[in-house]
Amino acid sequence: MVHPGVVPMHKVNFDAKTEYDMIQNYKVLQEVFNKLRISKNIEVNKLVKGRPLDNLEFMQWLKRYCDSVNGGIMNENYNPVDRRSKGGKERNHRGSNKSSKSLQANRLSTANSADSGSLNSDLCIGPTIGKVGNTVTEEHYTEQIQQLSEKIADLKVSVDSTEKERDFYFSKLRDIEILCQRPELEHLPMTKAIRKILYAADAKDSSLPEANEIITRSPGMFLDEVE
Repeated sequence: MVHPGVVPMHKVNFDAKTEYDMIQNYKVLQEVFNKLRISKNIEVNKLVKGRPLDNLEFMQWLKRYCDSVNGGIMNENYNPVDRRSKGGKERNHRGSNKSSKSLQANRLSTANSADSGSLNSDLCIGPTIGKVGNTVTEEHYTEQIQQLSEKIADLKVSVDSTEKERDFYFSKLRDIEILCQRPELEHLPMTKAIRKILYAADAKDSSLPEANEIITRSPGMFLDEVE
C-alpha cells in the first residue's frame, strides 16, 4: 500500500502453512526492503515460529514505518482483500502455465488406462475431502488464535503490574536519595552507607558489606542517642 507496484504480490503465498512457505514469503519481503534500502533485518527464524511477542514487535515496527512514509494517512482507494485475490490469481495463473504440459501428458497417458473409472471417482471425491479438511484447519487456527490472544492479554496484565511495582519502589528510592542529599545529613556515616548501596554499579555483588564497614568504622555515630 505504501509502495505501490514494488512488492511482487504474485510471489506471495497467502495460504502458507509450513515454515518453508513462510520463509519464501519473508524472502520476498526482505528483497523489497533491500530494493528500497530499508535497513531492517527480518528475523525470519523467530517469526515463522508464530510466537506472539516476536510477531507483535515486527508488526509494530511495520506500522511505525508505514506511518513515517504516508504520515499516518490511510489510502482509501487501496483494497487489501482485492489486492490479495489479484496476487493469488497471478500466482495461480503462472503456476498453471508451468504445469499445463505435464498435466496434458498425464491425461493422455491415463486416458486408456483400465483404472480410469476409479481415477474419475477419486477426482470427484477430492474436492469434498478438501472442503472438510479446510474447515477443520480453519477451526484449528481459530482456536489457536484465541488461545494466543488470551496469552497476550495475560502478558499485558503481568507487564502492567510489574511496571507499577517498579515505579513504586523507584519513587521510594528517589525519596531516600533526596533525603541523603540534605547538607546536614550527607556527611553522616549512615548517609554514606545508604548512598553506597543506592549507587552500586554491579548488580550481581551486594554492596551491603561495604556499607556495614562504613558504619563499623564510625563507632561514635550513635553516642548522642545513647546519652
